[in-house]
Parts: sequence; C-alpha cells; structure tokens
Amino acid sequence: MTEVRTGIGYDAHPFAPDRRLVLGGVEVPHELGVQGHSDADVLTHAVIDALLGAAALGDIGVHFPDDDPAYAGADSLELLRRAVALAADEGFDVANVDATVVLERPRLAEHRDAMRANLAAALGVDVARVNVKATRGEGMGFVGRGEGAAALAVVTLGD
Repeated sequence: MTEVRTGIGYDAHPFAPDRRLVLGGVEVPHELGVQGHSDADVLTHAVIDALLGAAALGDIGVHFPDDDPAYAGADSLELLRRAVALAADEGFDVANVDATVVLERPRLAEHRDAMRANLAAALGVDVARVNVKATRGEGMGFVGRGEGAAALAVVTLGD
C-alpha cells in the first residue's frame, strides 16, 4: 500500500525598509520588503515547513536555523531543494502543494505563475502539482494593517 502524508506550514515576517519582497522566489515590486535572516520568502518557508512536517522531519528552524550565519541572506528556493532531498532520503516524493500568501498589498495575480514555476522547479515536480493563491487581511490584524506578510501551505507526500 502506498503511504500518503500531509503537512501544513506557516510563516510570517514583518515589512521593513531597504529589503526585497521575495515570494516563491519572485522579487515582487513593493516599497517595502520583508525582514528576516534569509531572503525572508514567507511563501517558500511555509512550503518548506509543510514538506518537513509531512515527512516528520521537524521544521525549518531545525534544519536551517535563523541564528546560523551560514543562512544569512540565503535563497529560500535552495533551502527548499535541500528539504526535498531530506524527504527523498526518507523515501518520499512530493505529490501536491497548495499555498496561500496573505498580504494586504501588493496584488500578486501577475506574479502567481512565476511563483508556481519556481516552486515546482525547486520541488522537482510538474507545475500542475503546485497551486499558489493570495488573499488579504481585509484591514484586520498585522496583515490587514500592512505590517507584514504571511503564508500557509499544505504539502502531500507519497512513497
């Protein structure tokens, strides 16, 4: 029987001046970027956490700690490729990814296909297995006040 596992991931970062806004490996034009130790790509970080969770391999902080200078400014897509390799070492392949970016602005519709393509390439799967959505905070909470960005992801693995 084929084993199927599902994991969920979440990440959030505050906006900061003089930083880039990177989502799914795409630099999105915006007057503010997101603060973080690496490139602070909340979308990719949520996918990494979901992938590691599905494989029962801990979380992003276990494998890529934010107090390790080796990961300062790190490309999150490279970290995702490494997480995929960890799951593969346990006998798992990525079956499906569904993710949602939560931020008030900018709008992401024109960048969604590039984000999907970047994530699919890093995951080693066809782009048809990766979905990226975006929603707003509708004025509520830190996202709604325009203070930062968040993302949620669900990853399904099979053996």
